[in-house]
Amino acid sequence: MIRGQRGQVLAFIAVALAIVVMPVAAYAVDSATVSAAAAALEEATATAALEASEQLDVIAFRAAGALAVDGTAARRIAQGVIAAEVPMASVSSVTVSRAEVTIATREEVQLPFDFFPERSVHLQASASARLSGGYDRPSSFLPLPSSTF
Repeated sequence: MIRGQRGQVLAFIAVALAIVVMPVAAYAVDSATVSAAAAALEEATATAALEASEQLDVIAFRAAGALAVDGTAARRIAQGVIAAEVPMASVSSVTVSRAEVTIATREEVQLPFDFFPERSVHLQASASARLSGGYDRPSSFLPLPSSTF
């Protein structure tokens, strides 16, 4: 080995780290940030739709016996759930059609690194839920197989 070539591998590794590894790490952190925010937004939107669908329109139920969602209460509940679970998100729309609620949300996520030309990502999520009839307490007339006793 020639004396003038000592340390070239160390210099090469330093340059390779700066050119290859650092951008890959920045991309990985940005991707993980966006992925986590998208999952949180989708989960909060689904929860908001489920909670909003449970808001029975009592007046319509008493008048006609029909299951319908109270639109005003559904909007209020959906906005409350989104504000509590994903504070940076907002509710784009709440659509109530009889017993079904559809909620659309959006969020702008700031990226931690300057790797991409855009400094933020716009996320959107949508979820639907339906109000359905149920029961308050279990009945003693449930079919149970007698061979298991």
